[in-house]
Amino acid sequence: MKTSEALGIALKDDLDLVLVVPNANPPVAKIVDFAKFLYDEKKKESTAKAKSKKTEVKELRLSPTTGEGDMQRFVKRAKEFIDDGDKVKITVKMKGREAMFPEVAIDQIRKIEKELNEVAKIEEEPKRLGNTVWAMFVGK
Repeated sequence: MKTSEALGIALKDDLDLVLVVPNANPPVAKIVDFAKFLYDEKKKESTAKAKSKKTEVKELRLSPTTGEGDMQRFVKRAKEFIDDGDKVKITVKMKGREAMFPEVAIDQIRKIEKELNEVAKIEEEPKRLGNTVWAMFVGK
């Protein structure tokens, strides 16, 4: 329909002609009450925002001397976080002379990687930063 016809219908019904998709060929317009149109658009945005989940980074800290039982607890907790859609950062903090052997900390992270193999993949390989070694895991 021509623009002049649409404007005539809109004025007759005391409504507005709103351009919805200006880049289309031909452009798409609606005859609506503009205040109600704006209200509906804001409502759509707020519901979309409420439904979207922001991913968080959950950090689990351990040491090179952490026992097997505690490792299993960390793995179980990491699986819960990943199932919730979060990323998991495993940090191994070394103290004193432990820092001379960073391969022990990397081995700890590799053990956790094997345990999380079915639900997560490693996003960032183990990195050393001072007295800490860390790696980031994300769900598959």
